[in-house]
This record gives sequence, C-alpha cells and structure tokens, in this order.
Amino acid sequence: MPEITIRRPIFWETSQASHVGTVRDVNEDSIMSLPSQKLWVVADGMGGYEAGNVASRMVIQALEMMPSDQTSLTELVDYVEDSLIAVNQRILEYSKVMLDGRTLGSTVVALVIKGRVGICLWAGDSRLYRFRHKQLEQLSRDHSEVEEQIQQGLISAEEASNHPESNVITRAIGADSEIYIDINAFSTQVGDVFLLCSDGLYNTVSKENIMFALLTIPSDQVADYLIQAALDNGADDNVSVILVKGVKSKPSASESAT
Repeated sequence: MPEITIRRPIFWETSQASHVGTVRDVNEDSIMSLPSQKLWVVADGMGGYEAGNVASRMVIQALEMMPSDQTSLTELVDYVEDSLIAVNQRILEYSKVMLDGRTLGSTVVALVIKGRVGICLWAGDSRLYRFRHKQLEQLSRDHSEVEEQIQQGLISAEEASNHPESNVITRAIGADSEIYIDINAFSTQVGDVFLLCSDGLYNTVSKENIMFALLTIPSDQVADYLIQAALDNGADDNVSVILVKGVKSKPSASESAT
C-alpha cells in the first residue's frame, strides 16, 4: 500500500512594531495583525496632527471584523476590498463634518493568506515584500509620482530615491471620492517571510540592510531590529513593520500516532 503524504497547513508566526520616529510628535501609522484570520494590515495616515492618525485608525477599524477562516478566498478578498471602499467614503464624510473639508487619508497594504495562496491589496506607497530563497521581492507597486515616472522610463530607480517628488503619492484611502484597490495574488510556502511596512522603513533602511536582518536576526526580533535601524538612520517619519513567517505546523495527535 503506497504511503500517504499529508500536506499540513503552514503556521504563520507574527511580530510587529511601530514608532513615531525622531521628528514627529504623533504616530499617524496604524497596524493590525489577526493571525487567526490570516490578515495583516499597515496603514500610513496623512493630513497632519489629529487627522492622519484618525484616517489610519478608521482603515484598521474597518477591517477588524474579518470573517472566519472558513470563508473562501474570494469572499475574504471581497470583504477587504469592500471594507476599504466603504471606509473611503467615511473618511471623506469625517473630513467634511469635522475638519471643514480638510484633506486627510491613509495609504494601506493588506496581506490575506488562504491555504497556499497569498493576496496583497493596497492603495498608496505602503509596501509588501516576500523574502524567499534569500531574495527580497516587492509584491506591491507604489502609487506614487516617482513610480509612475520609473514605469514610463523617465527616471531610474536610483534617481527616484532623491527625486523632489519622492513623497508624492497618487492614491490613498479618503483622498478622492472613488478609490481603486490594486490586488496581487501569489504562492506561499514554508519558509516564506512577508514584510509589510510604511514608507518610513524603506526610505531610511536600505534593501540590503533589510535582507541582512531577515537572514541573520531571529524572526521574532526582526521588527524591533528594523525599527531601531530606521531610528539610527534619522527616521524623520513614522515607521511601522509587520513580519509574517511561514513555519511547519505541528502534526496532530492522530498523525503522530500513525
């Protein structure tokens, strides 16, 4: 009788950290990890004191009631997308009533995992990376002026880092009456490390230093390490990091007994 191979689910270890940085008085970033629901979110607010932090919190609150893991992947993705579209309108209404129409909003990047499939949903320039086989790959694409110029071949990636419009984003939750959420699907496997972050991280910590941390620092300490690296480099913006690592789940008692 041939042996039966049991493909056990992946267990996703999570660590996270967020810091106001070295210059600002208020942390306008908001983060959320729901490992049991396999949902992780980083939101980076904009609009200044008592505005950007309100917007990012509203984004997180809109996603806190994630359905159970029994829901299909399509339903989970629809839930996240619909929630972000709905909170876009709520932020616009809040601005009109409470802030006399002042512009506020939030970028967002969300990771949803179902089985061996991951989904990234995002608006703005908060990012999702996947670290696999010692390679760091960006799975989101910035909605920003410089990214559009890179895609059009007008500037190089090296020129973008010092571009005068490097902080100008072209899409955010709450910024316009209509919001379009980009979606990217990809595989997941044991050993994958997913990194969600606000721009405060990648603008102050190089890709090489991020990879060094992922290769050499214990996974439960990487988030704190990267925050400290950003602070050591000046971190004139808020900095947020969520680390999600796939490890082998333990066999059940019945499997162990066979």
